[in-house]
Amino acid sequence: MRQGPDGSAVIRFRKAGCVLLLLHLLLVGWLTLRPLDALWVHAANLTPFAGIEASLALGPLEATRRIGGSLLLLAPLGALLPMADGRLTVSYWASLARTATAGALISLGIELIQTVVPGRVVDVDSLMLNTAGVALVHVALVPAGRSWLRRGQPRRTVRGRGRRLEGGPGSAGGGSRRMFREVSRVREAARMREASRAREASRVREASRVRELSRVREGSRDDIPQGATPTIPRVGIAP
Repeated sequence: MRQGPDGSAVIRFRKAGCVLLLLHLLLVGWLTLRPLDALWVHAANLTPFAGIEASLALGPLEATRRIGGSLLLLAPLGALLPMADGRLTVSYWASLARTATAGALISLGIELIQTVVPGRVVDVDSLMLNTAGVALVHVALVPAGRSWLRRGQPRRTVRGRGRRLEGGPGSAGGGSRRMFREVSRVREAARMREASRAREASRVREASRVRELSRVREGSRDDIPQGATPTIPRVGIAP
């Protein structure tokens, strides 16, 4: 993630998302896991849509309160989970599936814990409505929010053989291009140093090879045996 003028805004959003996510989960835990003093509670609902039908039979106001409450309970997670994640370039469908799955798992955990909390019962329709609320908020807010944040982020484009950084509005693009040129100069200097080291090593190896050949040749001359001194026969002089 970028740490420039625009990247810092994303960092702040991510930190804010983590804090808000924690606060929301604490609020949800307090609302859903408090023991209730009740004279009686209805049986657990494990049949999909049975609880929704029962709520609709109570009239529009009561149905709106119950169904709307289940939709809104975990709905902020649809925005807070991607906000805490902090990624801007991610597949829309992958983000939606990941967020909805996380919301469903949190809702399932709440329902399972409620089995041991006095006055609470398991309701499969609450699980479905909680997950639907998370998905709806994600669809409504997250793509637009990521698009707005990406507009201030420098983009990297490839043209020809070289790479160029194109920035967003303001001075972010110029700063990114200067940073890229500086990185290119550093890399070029590193390549030149590496090439110089390679040439120096090659010269050292060549000099060592020449010295070795010279020593071999000198040793070969010393090992050549010298021939015997020729004897000149005396030639007598006739009297």
